[in-house]
Amino acid sequence: MDKYEVVKDLGTGNFGVARLLKHKETKELVAMKYIERGRKARYFFQQLICGVDYCHSLQICHRDLKLENTLLDGSPAPLLKICDFGYSKSSILHSRPKSTVGTPAYIAPEVLSRREYDGKHADVWSCGVTLYVMLVGAYPFEDPNDPKNFRKTIQRIMAIQYKIPDYVHISQECKHLLSRIFVTNPAKRITLKEIKNHPWYLKNLPKELVESAQAVYYKRDNTSYSLQSIEDIMKIWFG
Repeated sequence: MDKYEVVKDLGTGNFGVARLLKHKETKELVAMKYIERGRKARYFFQQLICGVDYCHSLQICHRDLKLENTLLDGSPAPLLKICDFGYSKSSILHSRPKSTVGTPAYIAPEVLSRREYDGKHADVWSCGVTLYVMLVGAYPFEDPNDPKNFRKTIQRIMAIQYKIPDYVHISQECKHLLSRIFVTNPAKRITLKEIKNHPWYLKNLPKELVESAQAVYYKRDNTSYSLQSIEDIMKIWFG
C-alpha cells in the first residue's frame, strides 16, 4: 500500500472492505476490495479447508468452490459454510469427472483439458483461488487490463501466470502456499493434508480445528504459533 493512499471507504462485505485508493504519483484512482492484512483471510481459509477436507473424506468433490458458494452464519465469530453442491460428484457413485464445469476464474488447468481428472485435486486449486481473492480482492489469472476476456484468463491459468500486486503485503509463507497450490500437474499440487500442516495455515489456528497431527506441531518449541479458541481469535481480529 506504500504507493497508494486511501481516499474513502466504499463499504464492507462478508469477506472484506472496499476502498477507493489514489496512486501517490500518477493520481490514478482505483477501487479495491480486499481482506486487511490477510488475518481474516487465513481464518476463513482454515475453515474452508476443513470443510472441503470433510467432503473429500465422504468421497465427494465440490467442483465449483468459490467465494459465492460460501456463506457466513452471522454469529459474532463467523463460521463458514460451503453451499451449492450442484456440480458435486461422488467418487463412489460416479465415474471420474471429465466435464468442464465451474466458474472460469476458479477452474484448475486439468479441468480445461476435457479429459478425466481428479475432482479433489481441482478443489484444492479452487481453494487457492479463493484464498487469493480474499487476500487481494481480484482474481489471480484475470488479465488486469482485460478482466472480462475469458480466453485470456484460460491462457493465464494454463501458463500459471499470476502475481501478488505491490500494494498487497503478505508473508513469504503465504506466497509459498499459493505457489504450491497453483501447480499445473495435479499430481504435484499440494494436498489438503499438506495444506493443513503448512506453517501459514497453522498460524493462529483455532483449537477447534486442530487435529492430532497438527497438535504435535504445536508442541514444538515454537513461540510463533499458539492455540487459541475461535472466541479469542475473533476478539483480536474483529473486536
